[in-house]
Parts: sequence; C-alpha cells; structure tokens
Amino acid sequence: MMKVLQFCFICITMMAANSCSQDEVDDKVLLPSNLEVSIEEMENGQVRVIFSAQQVNFFRVGFGDSNELPAIVTGNEVTHRYNSPGEYTIVVQAHATEGDFIKKDQKVTISEQMLGIGFPNSGFESPLQYAGYTMSWNDEFNSTSLSSDWVFETGDGCPNLCGWGNNELQFYRRENTEVKDGYLVITAKRENVGGKNFTSSRVKTQGKKVFKFGRIDIRAALPKGQGIWPAFWMLGESITDISWPACGEIDIMEMIGGNQAGRDNTVHGTIHWDNNGAYKYQGGKKSLSSGSILADNFHVYSIIWDENKITWLLDDEVYHEEDIRSSAMSEFREPFFLLINLAVGGNWPGNPDDSTIFPQQLAVDYVRVFEKN
Repeated sequence: MMKVLQFCFICITMMAANSCSQDEVDDKVLLPSNLEVSIEEMENGQVRVIFSAQQVNFFRVGFGDSNELPAIVTGNEVTHRYNSPGEYTIVVQAHATEGDFIKKDQKVTISEQMLGIGFPNSGFESPLQYAGYTMSWNDEFNSTSLSSDWVFETGDGCPNLCGWGNNELQFYRRENTEVKDGYLVITAKRENVGGKNFTSSRVKTQGKKVFKFGRIDIRAALPKGQGIWPAFWMLGESITDISWPACGEIDIMEMIGGNQAGRDNTVHGTIHWDNNGAYKYQGGKKSLSSGSILADNFHVYSIIWDENKITWLLDDEVYHEEDIRSSAMSEFREPFFLLINLAVGGNWPGNPDDSTIFPQQLAVDYVRVFEKN
C-alpha cells in the first residue's frame, strides 16, 4: 500500500511540474522586431514619421511637444505639425501587447524657417534721401527697446471698441513687442489672455509725433496665413475730439493673409473719411507676380501725401492714387499719427484655421518720414 501511495505522489508531482512549465510557455510574449523609423521634414513645421516592424500588433507615436504619452496610430505613417521652434524627441513604439513593446527615439530640430517665422535676408531698400525732400523723423530700431516716440495700445478694445471695431480675436500686450537685431518685431501668438485666444501688439505715435504731408517709407517683412492681418496706418490727431471716421484714416499698408489667391501676395492702400455724416472709403491694391508672397522678402510700403492727393507705392512703384481736394475730405489736410499693429482674425480676413501657423511675426526695419523742402 505504501508503494502505491508513493507512486501516486510521484505522478502528481510530475504532472504539476509539467503544468507549470506549460503556463510559462503560454505567458511568454514574442516581442516585435526590426523596428525601422524615418522622418521627413515638410513645410510649415510639419514632419512625416514613417515606421515598420515585424510581429507587431499596433504602434504608438509621441512627438515630444506635450506631456501626453505616445498615442496609438493606424497604418505605418503619421504627420504632425509643430508650432514653436526647438528640438523635439519623436518616440515610436511597436507593440505586441499594451505592456510588451520595443521603441526607437529620434530627435528633430524645428527651425523658425520651417515654421515660416524667420525673417528673409533680402528685399527692396529705399534711399535715405529724395530730391526735394528732407527727412524730418525716422526710427531705425537700432536700440534694444522701443523709443519714447511710440506708445502701446493694450487689451481688446473693450468696453468702447470691443474687437477694435472689427471683431478681431487678439488681446494686445506689450510683451509681444521686441526691438532686436535692428528690427521692431511684433509677434502674434496662440495663447489665452484676457479672455482671448490670441495675443499680439499695437503701437502708435499718438501724443508723441504727428505728421502732415510728405513721404512715409516703411520697410518690413510681413507675416502670412489665414486670419493674419498686419497694418501700417494713420489716424487724424483730432480723433479724441471728433471720433472716427470724421478724423480720417490713411492705411499705408494692409495685408489679409491666407491661401486663397490674391491674399498673402497683395497689399492694400485705403482712405476712410466722413462725408457730411456718411462713412466713405476708397482704395487700391497691388499683387506680386504669381508664385511670390509678401512674406518672402522685405518690401517698402510708402505714401506720398500733399494737400491735393495721396499716392501709394510698393517698392517705389506707384499702384494707386486718391484725389483729396474735395471740401468733404478736409480731414486729410490735418495732422495724423502713425500706428503699427498685427491683428488676428476679424471681419475682413476671417478667422485663423488649421492651416494657420503660430507664432507669426511682423518685422519692421525702419520708418522714415520726409517733408517737402
């Protein structure tokens, strides 16, 4: 009897051992192998990540610009757009199960040029003097801060002029203006401040410098993209007494950005005024040749203004004129101050969309005012 029991015990032990070995085999997972990753740099801050592996059930990919874990993707490639320059680590994980995977890390550097916010190093330059004129005021932005000839307008225009009268989406801040490397730089950002989803800057010479007649040259590199609206313009000094449009407005340059034909490559010059209680405006525009946009190079935006007419020029070539001799346009024979701003969204350009890259920057090389001798 004892021998039989011993034999049974040995059999049970052997069976248990065999059972454990089988569980270990069943629990062992075959990891993916031969993970290959390649990265292609595209336009507007986009990258394409292409990947493959053997014995893989799914992939996860992370792009290093947030605190989120790598996300599951379908297929063998994915694209991603970065909004800020910097060095990022792209992580690709090839999974057998959620907890069993192999991975590869690869760094990518996103430059300002890739994002479309780097400044061009070429373009038109205007002279320091013109026959029959003398330079009466200028700002070459060669300091490290904005001169005292400029003041900031901040906020969203509320409560008196919410959206600055155009349903614009930005909140203007001093922090979005820099003077560096010989440029006045205004940056439009996608960030939440003051109840708005975008920030930018607006500066003016009101109360500091006013101008009446002469030639004004502004050399600048413009931003681009849907909903982007840079402007160089003037308002009548009388605005605090008689308001707009009775004070008059002279738009030296406006550009409404976007991928539609005739937007990123077109400059607009306009005047606004009051005609016996009726709002009036009139203007013209100039487009670059096909394939070029204003952000590609520095350009000089100018007006020549006297008591009879205002003439608009792009790179010293006339593209529009307005006769202002009418008695109903007397506001254009009074002093005006300058404004420079970079708006986001609004009635005219429309709002930014998925194609709009942020940040966007407006770089002004100089502003020069000449008076007739």
